Amino acid sequence: MEQKNIVATIYIKDGMAVKSPTELSARKDILELANRYNDSGIDKIICFDLSEDDEEHEKNILAIREINRSIEIKTCGGGNIQRLEDVKKLLYAGCIEVVLNGNKASTLNLVKEAAARFGQEKILVSIDNIDILFKAGPSLAENVHELLVMNQDITASIENTTTIPYILRQDEEDAEVIEKLLQSDQIRGIYGAFINDASADIMSLKATLSDAGIKMDNFEAALSWTDLKTNSDGLVPVIVQDYKTEDVLMLAYMNEEAFNNTIRVGKMTYWSRSRKELWVKGATSGHTQYVKSLVADCDYDTLLAKVSQVGGVACHTGKRSCFFNEIIKKEYTEKNPKKVFDDVYSIIQDRKVHPKGGSYTNYLFDKGIDKILKKIGEEATEIVIAAKNPDSQEVIYEASDFLYHLMVLMVEKNVTWEEVTRELAQR
Repeated sequence: MEQKNIVATIYIKDGMAVKSPTELSARKDILELANRYNDSGIDKIICFDLSEDDEEHEKNILAIREINRSIEIKTCGGGNIQRLEDVKKLLYAGCIEVVLNGNKASTLNLVKEAAARFGQEKILVSIDNIDILFKAGPSLAENVHELLVMNQDITASIENTTTIPYILRQDEEDAEVIEKLLQSDQIRGIYGAFINDASADIMSLKATLSDAGIKMDNFEAALSWTDLKTNSDGLVPVIVQDYKTEDVLMLAYMNEEAFNNTIRVGKMTYWSRSRKELWVKGATSGHTQYVKSLVADCDYDTLLAKVSQVGGVACHTGKRSCFFNEIIKKEYTEKNPKKVFDDVYSIIQDRKVHPKGGSYTNYLFDKGIDKILKKIGEEATEIVIAAKNPDSQEVIYEASDFLYHLMVLMVEKNVTWEEVTRELAQR
């Protein structure tokens, strides 16, 4: 059986997330929503552009681009696709697929054109009736990767009419119904209202479906609890680290039940030694830790968990990390490249907000963008000249100058290293 997908949807209005195409009043931060889906076990996000004019269309495309820079899971873009250029914009914004409206008369020609230009594997068509299948079923089969079926009443007709696989709308969370649906070889996944709900426990649903023999993308442990060496209390300590920054957040303990629950639901679960009970991190505070990886040390008696920390707070004191009580510290020169870039960027950013007399950085900010760009051009030229000389030290020196001036430009344009590294990671 092919792996099945749980698909979330984000409806975008004026660059913000709204509940549905007909419920536009309550608006949410689009990146916060996308990152929740990214962490919670969602396999794919369909981003629907609800724009009404070209200006809003461009704004929503930009929002989709920001989503793709922020998350790791794949996205599909749709809504307000009028021409091939709109398909290209969504793909260039980072979507791996686009979904075209099968109810529009012009869609079939656009599907053919888009498939010829970008490949069949990137094209989906949404339908709520089977008219387009009767009219152009063979042509769709040649040009479409999947269908997005918005009406469950037509599923029998679809499977009698075409072999195109599809994602089916399922608004209610009913594991038995979902299991039955996903038994179909033609259904590749489901989407619907319950999946978008903040209270939905997607990893638990996927674990339940896996238990029923449905192939899902969830955690499969390479080690079992019996492979680990417990302490005298039957516990294993767990060091918890932020998967992006690698900051150490906390130390906690697991028993067998906590270990198994962590793997099953994808949320860090611990055994509280003081309360003598199991606790899922964030169950009461909202500061959930979604698992990105879990590894054992060389002696199998300690675990290292890399997590996505919701809210940025791991400690019960309200601090990001539990490790903040300094005992001793020796001054040293930071050599970690990421930390160096972040530290220099922060200093430049502080200079812009809090100008300091005699600061060269403030001189550049005061002179404005043209001066900053002129210096970047000069420093780039210096790198070229240095590279023609045999001494590589000159390249190091000039590259450092260039990177400093580049960071001044980044601060001036409100571009962060995180955004740059996201873009590099996508290439």
